[in-house]
Amino acid sequence: MRRATSITLLCSALLALAGCKSPCRELSERLCNCVEAFRRDDCIQAVADRERSLEPTDEDLAACEERLDSCKLDADDRKTCDLLLKDEGKAACGLAR
Repeated sequence: MRRATSITLLCSALLALAGCKSPCRELSERLCNCVEAFRRDDCIQAVADRERSLEPTDEDLAACEERLDSCKLDADDRKTCDLLLKDEGKAACGLAR
């Protein structure tokens, strides 16, 4: 029980430091940065709407936090976004099965 409480407190602290965005939302917004510019705002809005309707578990948050480290996407560099078309890019960002 103490471990679960500690994990919850740690996640809460991380969320506070991250500007109140969950790791899963931050990861999703990174992926939105790779869609066409005219669709990006819609993508980010859909992510926000989804986050309000779904409550991620501690396990989900930990998985997203891990993916944040491996999913390095820069919308200004098309080559990095093109990684999402390859198996290693999908795995790094949690999109692989």
